[in-house]
Amino acid sequence: MNHITMNHATSMQADAADQVFAALGDATRRAIVKLVAQGPQSVSALATALGVTLTAISQHLRVLQTCGLLRTRKVGRVRMCELDGQGLDVLAQWVTINRRMWEQRFDALDAMLQENPEGK
Repeated sequence: MNHITMNHATSMQADAADQVFAALGDATRRAIVKLVAQGPQSVSALATALGVTLTAISQHLRVLQTCGLLRTRKVGRVRMCELDGQGLDVLAQWVTINRRMWEQRFDALDAMLQENPEGK
């Protein structure tokens, strides 16, 4: 993979991670993910559990589906929601990519603090 292609791929991964983080930045969407993590839930059950309208829950579900955290399927006349690992994979990749940088920075901070333990 050449440099330009790698930069494009990294940029796409960052955009995908931004979408997942933005989706999880909302408390209602985090609650939806938490409920669905316990097992498939109907749209109406989610709305009832969270005390929101079906319209509001549908908007939240759309955001969660777009970033790959959730998928829905019809079971008879009921629309069921279940976790989609794609969004979680995006977060795992983001953490893996950034972990080395964080560790290097913490190591540098540790070395600096050991050289100057009193903060002088």
